[in-house]
Amino acid sequence: MKVYGIPNCNTVKKSIDWLKQHKIAIEFHDFKKLGVTAAQLKKWIELVGWEALVNKKGTTWRMLDAETQASITSEKKAIALMIEKTSVIKRPIIENGNKIILGFDEETYRTQIKKK
Repeated sequence: MKVYGIPNCNTVKKSIDWLKQHKIAIEFHDFKKLGVTAAQLKKWIELVGWEALVNKKGTTWRMLDAETQASITSEKKAIALMIEKTSVIKRPIIENGNKIILGFDEETYRTQIKKK
């Protein structure tokens, strides 16, 4: 299972702590150090849509000027923004087989994540 995020993000920390507590082995991908590719983003977009991947509640989004925020109206523009500012990606993203789980929700984890 692969977890994508930023190590100092509280939601990512909660997620990793939960996974460790439940003895679920993970591989961690740090967006800040390793970035993200357009191909990876397109794969996730096919599963959940680009709107779900852009974290409009986070600090990075709120720090964007109104014109930039208003310009994110398509998959192409969202991908460009997420590559440039990886902190705007909702996190964590957990690749779980051929599905992904966005964010941290204990009930979702309990029902959708299985030990291997």
